[in-house]
Amino acid sequence: MSIYKSDFLNILHGRGFIHQISDATGLDELAAKGEATAYVGYDCTAPSLHIGNFLTMMMLYWLQQTGNKPITLMGGGTTMVGDPSGKDETRALRSITEIEANKASIGGVFAKVLRFGDGASDAVMLDNAEWLTKLNWIEMLRDIGRHFSVNRMLTMDSVRLRLEREQEMSFIEFNYMVCQAYDFVELSKRVGCRLQMGGSDQWGNIVNGVDLGRRMGTPQLHALTTPLLTTASGEKMGKTAKGAIWLNAEECSPYDFWQYWRNVEDADVAKFLKLFTILPLDEIVRFGALKDNEINEAKKVLATEATALLHGRDAAETAAETARRTFEEGDLAAGLPSVTLARSELQAGVGLLNALVRAGLVSSNGEGRRQIKAGGVRVNDTPVSDERLMLTAADLAGGMIKLSLGRKRHVLLKPM
Repeated sequence: MSIYKSDFLNILHGRGFIHQISDATGLDELAAKGEATAYVGYDCTAPSLHIGNFLTMMMLYWLQQTGNKPITLMGGGTTMVGDPSGKDETRALRSITEIEANKASIGGVFAKVLRFGDGASDAVMLDNAEWLTKLNWIEMLRDIGRHFSVNRMLTMDSVRLRLEREQEMSFIEFNYMVCQAYDFVELSKRVGCRLQMGGSDQWGNIVNGVDLGRRMGTPQLHALTTPLLTTASGEKMGKTAKGAIWLNAEECSPYDFWQYWRNVEDADVAKFLKLFTILPLDEIVRFGALKDNEINEAKKVLATEATALLHGRDAAETAAETARRTFEEGDLAAGLPSVTLARSELQAGVGLLNALVRAGLVSSNGEGRRQIKAGGVRVNDTPVSDERLMLTAADLAGGMIKLSLGRKRHVLLKPM
């Protein structure tokens, strides 16, 4: 049932994207006319974005699909400052060289989800370093800073929680919200941007921009946030024993990305199908109604569709086939994640604990010993109990060695 005039807000509402909207009626009218140019900001703090960023990318996807214009804003300037939101201590300042390298590494992922070009609803990519690094300090204080109330800034969660815990906040971090608010105003002036979207932890920063725009004479600006991304068990989504689930294939292979979705909790399947696939809602309802072993088929659909969005249909189907051969046929599939080691090293013998750490299956020798003792480690699908086991060329099967932790984590050792 539609509750909005615009397809954009109806889709976001129906699929569970909406947490807060500053002015639903005004935004609805803009989106219904195809005039809701919107942006999401992405700081360049790492070489890859993560699943939380994938969520906001999907919001931009639906914005574009409904005839509105998305902007991906690279934080070449704000990354120099560091967002204090959700942090207990000051972020390490990154060099210009590191920021530029991260920006280049991140930039390519958006074209996998959005259509870029010169058309009315084609996405554009901008970088806030273009205007933030050119601000004159005195002019910034007079023209921008005078519109901010320190009293109000102190009530923002990113500041208040740090102060309540008596953890230091640097002056540069305190200014992050000023920079982000000014981004919104600048984008409004440059490209007619009227909406900023982000995670719920960005609400304070975004509404600061709405307020700054009002004070500096822009048209009415709007804010929209999505709920904090958690699993059914209440854990923050996107973390595994191996670390964050990254969007770049170099940081997280399509197979590992596929496996992450295949292993989600049963109660999360319908929710994640709505957020991370473009399947019709009636089809998602049907998948969400599956129970017991049948829900595994829905998980495979989720894994394949989410992976296809980010890495392409061929990579998704290859990952699905690799999983099928590995888990259903017991095959040693070449599509599994792999690490290389020198052939001479293997001929001399590589300790199993060393191999498990290098493969990323455990974080330390101690953890490896515990997993072996618990019966969770296998070599070429054979359980091992000797932590002193040495892997040699005699263990090669099909030119590689398959290491497994539990039923679902596998890495191939390939001699070079």
